[in-house]
Amino acid sequence: MTSTRGRIAALLGAVAVVAGTTLATPATPAAATDRPGGGITGQAPCPDAPEFTCGTLTVPLDHSGAVPGTLDLAVAVGGNTKAPKGDLLFLSGGPGQASVPTVRQMAGKLEPVLKDYRLVMYDQRGTGRGALQCPGLQEDMGSSDLAVPRKQSIAECAAALGPNARFYSTADTVADIDLLRRALGARRLTLDGVSYGTIVAERYALAHPSRVARLVLDSVAPPGGFDPLDLAAMPATARVLRAACQATGCTTDPAADLAATVRRYGNGAQVLSALTGYEFIDPDFGGVPEALHEAAAGQPAKLQDLFDLVHQVVDAAPAEDLSQGLHSATICADARFPWGSTDTPVEGRAAALERTRQRLTAEQTWPYDPATATGLGSLLVCLDWPREPVPPIPPAHRKLPNVPVLLLGGDRDIATPYELLYEQAKLAHDPQIVIVPGAAHSVQNRAANPAGRQAVYDFLLK
Repeated sequence: MTSTRGRIAALLGAVAVVAGTTLATPATPAAATDRPGGGITGQAPCPDAPEFTCGTLTVPLDHSGAVPGTLDLAVAVGGNTKAPKGDLLFLSGGPGQASVPTVRQMAGKLEPVLKDYRLVMYDQRGTGRGALQCPGLQEDMGSSDLAVPRKQSIAECAAALGPNARFYSTADTVADIDLLRRALGARRLTLDGVSYGTIVAERYALAHPSRVARLVLDSVAPPGGFDPLDLAAMPATARVLRAACQATGCTTDPAADLAATVRRYGNGAQVLSALTGYEFIDPDFGGVPEALHEAAAGQPAKLQDLFDLVHQVVDAAPAEDLSQGLHSATICADARFPWGSTDTPVEGRAAALERTRQRLTAEQTWPYDPATATGLGSLLVCLDWPREPVPPIPPAHRKLPNVPVLLLGGDRDIATPYELLYEQAKLAHDPQIVIVPGAAHSVQNRAANPAGRQAVYDFLLK
């Protein structure tokens, strides 16, 4: 969930792919295959980045072929057609973020490797110019997957998407990527995923192990998807806030104050959502200990100011930047919940969720409470999401292919805390782990400390 996991961080999530040699010409699809996705059509200089070529990849709505229809996905490709290490395909996170509009920005981030790689980016189905539109849900949640939406917004979104919502899972995205690989002439892929992009990268590697050369996983989430209860982020919040407090010389215990605040106001979900957004504003969490200390003492004004700031600066986003409709459709298709999956009858879900809340312990959720875990936005969206078939997810302990893997994290990341990174490292054969001090979510994109980006450059250029 956001990146954030997919969450707010999803705005900066990413995955990269090393592919073959040249971009297919517009004439290739008809000559090569009668399946959608056989080539990239309509190639022309990108309007906002003319050094890149933009085009369209057409993919089936339903990869099984049972339901007719196609989707047009925007693609942008750099001009370095003779790059010795092939193509670097950078996918956005979320799920829900557009990718092609940021191609020039990402080229700047990846500049040290672009003599060896050709940069490619594409818009995941349901994003960008093809964004799934759910205006009420977009207003309520923006780029957050923890903000609590109105029930009416959930119902309106589900009705607007209808039965085709089931075709926006990560499994569908993985299938799209393999069509893009073919259109580019690729043989093997190197995947660089950030936040939700790590899920996509891992899932692609598990689905197509012989087509993967190496993996970079930044701000790591497991291939089975984000935990809708967020049980890793809750205890990690105490560690992160205390580390930031020590680094900045604050004199309070922000974790204890957070626990007291949640007990007093019952606002754990709102606090967790705000803190996972605030790490993008300031990974030192400046002002947060003071706001929590005053709120714990019965003076919540500064905490409310924090909520308002995150909503205005980080969370607010139109669907073209991060589609909350796509985000919800993907999470509801992918995740496994206390009630099972979205294929579970709606009628029994709330009771199952309440049973889970009653079983959760303070040790699992502190400095929050069990009601926080069962009151998060994306979980509540899927609680009322209409029943639909869901694709299988990989077994939890299935190992990644035996390829080089770099796992990258920040010690200030609440959205995807490094505890998740270490768990995922157990599934790699010979992992390289880099934890960047002072960095929050999305290390390659956001960290002031350059150590993480340098580790990626060194890894990709080996």
